[in-house]
Amino acid sequence: MNGLDWAVLIGYFGVMVAIGVWSHKRVDNVSDFFTAGGKMPWWLSGISHHMSGYSAVMFTGYAGIAYTYGVTSFVTWSFPIALGIAIGARLFAPRINRLRSRLHVASPLEYLKNRYDLRTQQALAWSGMLLKIVDVGAKWAAIATLLSVFTGVSLNQGILITGAVTAVYCTIGGLWADALTELGQFVIQLLAGVAMFVAVVVELGDYGGFFGVWDRPELDGHGKPLVGPYGTVFLLAFLFIKLFEYNGGMLNQAQRYMATANAREAARSAKLSAALWLVWPLVLFFPMWMAPLLVDAKKPDGSDSYALMTEQLLPHGLLGLVIVGFFSHTMAMCSSDANAIAAVFTRDVAPVLSRRPRQWNDRAGLVAARVTTVVFLALSMAVATQVNSPTFKDIITVVIKWVAGLMGPIAIPMMLGLLRPFRRSGPTAALTSWGLGLVAFWLVNYPIHWSIDGGVPLQYQVSIPLAVSLLLYVLIGYAKPEDTPERDALIARLNTPDDTPSTPLPTPKPVP
Repeated sequence: MNGLDWAVLIGYFGVMVAIGVWSHKRVDNVSDFFTAGGKMPWWLSGISHHMSGYSAVMFTGYAGIAYTYGVTSFVTWSFPIALGIAIGARLFAPRINRLRSRLHVASPLEYLKNRYDLRTQQALAWSGMLLKIVDVGAKWAAIATLLSVFTGVSLNQGILITGAVTAVYCTIGGLWADALTELGQFVIQLLAGVAMFVAVVVELGDYGGFFGVWDRPELDGHGKPLVGPYGTVFLLAFLFIKLFEYNGGMLNQAQRYMATANAREAARSAKLSAALWLVWPLVLFFPMWMAPLLVDAKKPDGSDSYALMTEQLLPHGLLGLVIVGFFSHTMAMCSSDANAIAAVFTRDVAPVLSRRPRQWNDRAGLVAARVTTVVFLALSMAVATQVNSPTFKDIITVVIKWVAGLMGPIAIPMMLGLLRPFRRSGPTAALTSWGLGLVAFWLVNYPIHWSIDGGVPLQYQVSIPLAVSLLLYVLIGYAKPEDTPERDALIARLNTPDDTPSTPLPTPKPVP
């Protein structure tokens, strides 16, 4: 990097902070901070939903997969995400929006106290928060490692810089700041991605051009959709997981649906996000597929290939723009996660731990939300310092195996609890499916994994916990139905179309 690249990077950080300061004026209460008061346009919600699903791991861990295996990186990652969100546009997005518009909650988990009971809500809230701290820690480590490659700053310094800037804008501006910075980050990503795509296409003239390049021996097998460990079972498992994860199971995407004005706008937001996931990753992945022709990765897994290409192919200024693109991905995801976890803590956990949060006024609630956001970011940054970033295997392990594997037991009761066909499943089904799903994750990743020659294949490590949770949730619901008039009324309220009068919601019981 030279002075021009540094100017682009510093200018980007300055704009992010400025957006946070501007967004501060639009935040008057907790609802504004966590759900934008239901005033976010569907197109902004859709772009924000799309951007909050990226991180620098795409340019490190997934770049390594693309470098090694080719187009399977798209077929087994962004394509199932696009398909899962498209399904969720009809199945989940409208119902999640009604959590805010009809139940007047600010956290995606807030409704679980009435849908199941307080114990279930607390189990899902605490496990979700802990998982997110680890998940976001891996994202900080990934972007800090890239920063160290380009600038020479240490890993811990990179974590501190990116975390501090993110903390400023998302803490003072809430979800509005997240969404507006994600819009700016999308524009930056568009410019940087197109610049990199064009640079690579120009280089391909010496290798047979855009179409002839696929016959090169360096790209042997790169055109096959399913190769290596990423086969049909992995694709189906990943589709199943992403259906729940990217429609609200990881909480931050649920907030984007809640932020729109109504259920119809939430569905439009999801459809836009799905379309972007289907088309835009092709532009981002293409240079990664061509990387074996242009660079020799220094890391065994090829995770440094994209960074090496940017240094080799792009002039200064554009290089700085691509580096900013790396930051935009990670900061978008981490800031949205911080806002979601702050919502869960202040709305779901704090009122149980103490009576005082139940009496917070608007100002006190906002202060608590901002303090919680800072604490979450600090904890995730502390975790990031413990990630063995130079190998990148630990980062991709956290993102693919830990997050995908542990997300299912948390998401199943939350997401399926919204749907009428699962109304029989109550607290027993929810807690049992959650607890034994976590046990299944531990078994397939440790005791069983250690006792099998070669270990348990990745697709089973990530899919078995979710499958166990789903099966138990359904079976226990039929064996021990716990539907009550109050729970049925709540589910009816979430499933009744907006143009149809809904069943009044019973008055919830006070927290003991």
